[in-house]
Amino acid sequence: MKYVEPIREIKKIETIKKILYAQNERDFLLFVLGINCPYRISDLTRIQIKDVLDQKGKVRSHLELKEKKTGKVNKVAIAKGVKKSIEQYIANHYTKDPHPEDYLFRSRKGINKPISRVQAWNIIKSAALEVGLENIGTHSLRKTFGYHQIKRGTNITLLMKMFNHSSEAVTLRYIGITQDDMDAAVQALDL
Repeated sequence: MKYVEPIREIKKIETIKKILYAQNERDFLLFVLGINCPYRISDLTRIQIKDVLDQKGKVRSHLELKEKKTGKVNKVAIAKGVKKSIEQYIANHYTKDPHPEDYLFRSRKGINKPISRVQAWNIIKSAALEVGLENIGTHSLRKTFGYHQIKRGTNITLLMKMFNHSSEAVTLRYIGITQDDMDAAVQALDL
């Protein structure tokens, strides 16, 4: 299995968002949701309308999914910008009253099937290559979320819990915190 990296540069994230929005709003939302939550692609692709909309048709404040890999329920807040993207996407691509069992990221193949992991990989990989990034795949979304959480000061223990990791060391290694990052942190302090 090839090791993939988080997307570290905000400018590249913004450029990927523009690329994906221009080609397909579904792909844009998959990327935006993926970099703003700790879920794996196998969990993201299985999201259904009932997971994001309440009974009144409003976007929920949290996603609460049973993770495919761990079997654990993981409840995560939905950021304001992501909520807006979900609202816009559903308004543009679903009937007035979408069926609760419809997948959010529908495949164009078949009735009510989610996009495949391979299709999600193709979407992410293609956009990443356009901005000059290699070593990027679907897992990069989750890693990008973690990397930027740490960069913004989120406690590593909290991030470890969000990822359902067994230790802080696993989480740091997972999100790609490098010796250069640690050296820069020490150099920035310089009391």
